[in-house]
Amino acid sequence: MKLERVEIVHVAIPLVTPFRTSFGTMTTKDTFLLHVVTDAAEGWSEFAGDPEPRYCSEFVAGAEILLRDFLLPRAAALPRLTTAALAPALAKVKGHELAKAALETAVLDAELRTHGMPLATYLGAVRDRVPAGVSVGIKDSVPELLDDVEHYLAEGYVRIKLKIEPGWDLEPVRAVRERFGDALPLQVDANTAYTLADAEHLRRLDEFGLLLIEEPLDENNLHAHARLQQRLATPVCLDESLHNARDTASAIAMDACRVVNVKPARVGGYLEARRVHDVAHAHGVPVWCGGMLETGIGRAPNLALAALPGFTLPGDTSASTRYFAEDITEPFVLEDGHLPVPSAPGIGVEPLPDALRRFSAGRRDLYAA
Repeated sequence: MKLERVEIVHVAIPLVTPFRTSFGTMTTKDTFLLHVVTDAAEGWSEFAGDPEPRYCSEFVAGAEILLRDFLLPRAAALPRLTTAALAPALAKVKGHELAKAALETAVLDAELRTHGMPLATYLGAVRDRVPAGVSVGIKDSVPELLDDVEHYLAEGYVRIKLKIEPGWDLEPVRAVRERFGDALPLQVDANTAYTLADAEHLRRLDEFGLLLIEEPLDENNLHAHARLQQRLATPVCLDESLHNARDTASAIAMDACRVVNVKPARVGGYLEARRVHDVAHAHGVPVWCGGMLETGIGRAPNLALAALPGFTLPGDTSASTRYFAEDITEPFVLEDGHLPVPSAPGIGVEPLPDALRRFSAGRRDLYAA
């Protein structure tokens, strides 16, 4: 393929309810889609970051500059644009995994469309549908939390994840266990809100039989997470701390995590995400697919990844209605607690023109041959 044009489409889609974590509260999915046009096919992707650098150091405006000034010139200079050649071409640009993932995914979408191959087939998926969990944000009260959990279970979600932070941890978890029983697959996510000094407090979560506690301490501090895991029966799961397969291998070797959350954007794209999966799977460590409140453009490829054999825990691959009254693609609908893996070529979906026009906050060409 040869790169002809790359366009950014900024989108702002209201969430059906505010989503609060230890980082802050979101009311709108405000990001951009990347539209890549080659001489052979077109591809789409979604930037997973936010307008502010809260989940990680990357943010929307910064990613646009990085793509325009550093990543796209390197991609355009390739004599033959392929997904396999892209990562080595971008390697001298340090970090910025989310921006690199957006470019790689759009190129991969276009490349697979030229071959008529679905992303799930390319990655090595073994299922045509995947179990869906749901992430429940921090609420103003325990009764409000219980109402939300009851609503999601009634919709058919097979696993509940509770966002926690100091002051909102033991009480909500205990309330959910008492209300819905010990058989409910339940996990918690701290988004780096605690320190190692909180180890004894976090150990009190052991009594609730959780699937895991996700990223409880500062990101990239594998040593502290390993020390915490020594004091907990609950498996520690890492998210923000794992940037590639090498980090994953190190964390497993140190016993800093016993479960891995794979977010393709966080590790630079779906090729590296597959390597992360392979490392964890080879060590018998369960993995699951995390979420970033994606639109259908981001959700579709995540479902393809979650169909790989090592994904033995339900991910945050929720239905479209979990976050949006209207998505910018055909909606993903929950059926018997599962979502279908897209089977069309590439990522399997495209934006709906009318929805994209209504939710678009602006378009801009980043590259033209």
